[in-house]
Amino acid sequence: MKKKLTPLSAFFLVLVFLILYAPIFFLVFYSFNSGGTMYNFESFTLDWYRELFSDTRLLIIVLNTVVVALLSALISTIIGVLGAIAIKSVKGRRSKNTLLSLNSVLIVSPDVIIGASFLILFTMAGVKLGFYSVLLSHIAFSVPIVVLMVLPKLMEMSPTLLDAAYDLGASRWNVLTKVIIPYITPGIFAGFFMALTYSLDDFAVTFFVTGNGFSTLSVEIYSLARRGVSLNINALSTLIFIATIFLVIGYYFITKQYSKSGMGGKK
Repeated sequence: MKKKLTPLSAFFLVLVFLILYAPIFFLVFYSFNSGGTMYNFESFTLDWYRELFSDTRLLIIVLNTVVVALLSALISTIIGVLGAIAIKSVKGRRSKNTLLSLNSVLIVSPDVIIGASFLILFTMAGVKLGFYSVLLSHIAFSVPIVVLMVLPKLMEMSPTLLDAAYDLGASRWNVLTKVIIPYITPGIFAGFFMALTYSLDDFAVTFFVTGNGFSTLSVEIYSLARRGVSLNINALSTLIFIATIFLVIGYYFITKQYSKSGMGGKK
C-alpha cells in the first residue's frame, strides 16, 4: 500500500529540489541576457549561443570530451563486465572480499590523489600527456563503477539457470552470451551510463593528466571561469544540462523497456 506524502514532507521535498535546481535555472536564465553579466537582465538575446557555436576551439574541446567519454565508457564497460564475472566466479569468501576491496580503492580515494598518481605513472612510463593519458585515466576510474553496477545482478542470478544451460549442452560461450549477458543487461546499461557520466563530469583527475593541445570541457570551463564570468559559459552549460536531461530520459525508457519485455531474468 502506497503512503501519501504529508504536507510537511511535500514541502520539504519541494524545498530540496528548489535548492538543487535554482542555481541551474539561474544560470540558464542569464544565458539569454544581452547585458553580458549575471546581475541585471536587460533583454532576451541568443548572441551568446551564436558566439558559442562560432568558437571552433571550444567545439573541438566538446568533441574531445564526448569522444573520451564514449570510448572510456565503452571500454570500461567491457572490462568491468568481465571483471564482475571473474569476481563472481571466485569461490573463497575472503578472496572475493579482497577483490571487492581492491576494486573500491579508486572509488573511495580522493580524486586529487588519483590524478597525482596517474601523473607520476605516465611521467615514469614516458606516456605523453594528452588524449591517451586522459582516456586511460578515465577507463581506470570507470571500471570499478561498472563492476559495482553489474555485480549485484550477477549475485541475484540463480545458479540453476547456468546448470540448466550446461545440462542442455550449451558451451561456455553460449552460456555467457545467451544466459549471463541478457540477464545482467540492465546492470550493463547502468554501468555504461554511470561511466559516461563520471567521464563527462570529471575535473580533478583530468586536470592532472591533460597536456598542451588537449583539453576537456571541465578543465576548459574552469580556465574560462578564472578569467572572469562570460555568458558563453552559461550557454554551454545550458546545452550540457539539456543533453543530460535527454540522456537520463533515454536511460529511463531503456530500463523500462527491458523490465516490460522480461529481460534480466524476469518472465
